[in-house]
Amino acid sequence: MLHAFYTKYKPYYADNLRLALPIVVSQLGHTLVHLADSVIVGHFAGTIQLAAVSLVNSIFMLILVLGLGISYGLTPLIARENGSDNPEECGKLLSNSLLLNIFMGVLLYIFVNYGTLLIIDHMGQSPEVVAYAKPYLQYLGISIIPLMIFQTFKQFTEGLGFTKQAMYISIWGNLINIIVGIIFVKGMFGIAPMGVKGVGLSTLIDRILMCAVMSYYVFHSKNFKSYLKGFRFGFFDQVRSLKILKIGAPVSLQYSFEISAFSGAAILIGTIGAVEQAAHQVAINLASITYMISSGIASAATIKTGNNLGKNNFGDLRKAALASYHVILLFMAVTALGFVLASNVLPYIYTEDLSVIRIAAQLLIIAGFFQLFDGTQVVGLGVLRGMGDVNYPTIITFVAYWIIGIPLGYFLGIRLGLGVNGIWYGLTFGLLTASILLFFRFQSRTKNLLLQV
Repeated sequence: MLHAFYTKYKPYYADNLRLALPIVVSQLGHTLVHLADSVIVGHFAGTIQLAAVSLVNSIFMLILVLGLGISYGLTPLIARENGSDNPEECGKLLSNSLLLNIFMGVLLYIFVNYGTLLIIDHMGQSPEVVAYAKPYLQYLGISIIPLMIFQTFKQFTEGLGFTKQAMYISIWGNLINIIVGIIFVKGMFGIAPMGVKGVGLSTLIDRILMCAVMSYYVFHSKNFKSYLKGFRFGFFDQVRSLKILKIGAPVSLQYSFEISAFSGAAILIGTIGAVEQAAHQVAINLASITYMISSGIASAATIKTGNNLGKNNFGDLRKAALASYHVILLFMAVTALGFVLASNVLPYIYTEDLSVIRIAAQLLIIAGFFQLFDGTQVVGLGVLRGMGDVNYPTIITFVAYWIIGIPLGYFLGIRLGLGVNGIWYGLTFGLLTASILLFFRFQSRTKNLLLQV
């Protein structure tokens, strides 16, 4: 029976993984930038500056996902038009997406530079932590603009099934970020030690280079000549832009509800203490690695779903989606076991502060459980996005994180005195709620499609 089950889905496992693996590496690039910042600062600048990285990343990721969500609106549309053999339309969609993403990048930069830097003084955080956080946040704010341009071309190429180039660029970008970050933070080759500000500057340099290389690849590769016939710089069409926003804006809200819940948790934990906040940063960084791998698998599921929808191949659509669920459950189960078994060892990657390590080890055990639900909910969102179903899933994410997750975390962690562990219990229950409701939604939508055949 197990062999028959595997045989049924084997072609879909292979096809999904072939598409997903390069996307996984690319998606990891976003997380590895912040992971590298945390590791470098934790080892070369100390616990207070590591807490500043935690505070900034919690705020910045909430802002960044608003832009990333808008950029993700392009991918299912490109996949669908490609499935319908309409290459010129892909170029026209790219033109509109580029304008939207540049505008969004500038808007988010203004918000960071003229809004967030003022708000951060009034969040109940340690003044010493805030002082280190501000210059780091300024550099990250500027980096949004080149990152959004990079994202435009990345989502375009991935929607067409070309996933490896963005992967290579992300790998080289992260290597540059790590090397330059160490030089700036530690102070080498005649450069004065810059502390946490140094990793912000290295991240900005990294994202400018990634933007330039990805743009050059798209406009000079023969793979995209037929698609770029419909592309024109500055071309704006209201209908196409609205199509992108109708998917991108709800996706942006979906990500912002989840990330803001984790940011809210970090702020709650910051009111407990800097050591707890640093421990949270260690554990959430490790958990975010597995999340971004899941997000890569979910992006592949979006592409396959959109492509099959364009071909009206609903049977393959459902089987490919279920195969993505199987893959993510197996992967998350293995990594959960790794988190539990190595909970006392993994925090040493970031710090040698024993008080931080002790708390982080407890959080990693909790993370082992919650990532099972985190993986399945992000795959569910990816499949539904490929079908153009984004509004109902947005409501689900809001309810799961802000009606259930954060209030429960506050009650358990602050009111009942369970501390940082209690806040993480609340987040876990929110993820469980999202994963179950999104799977039910997927079942309902795909069965309805099959009934239409």
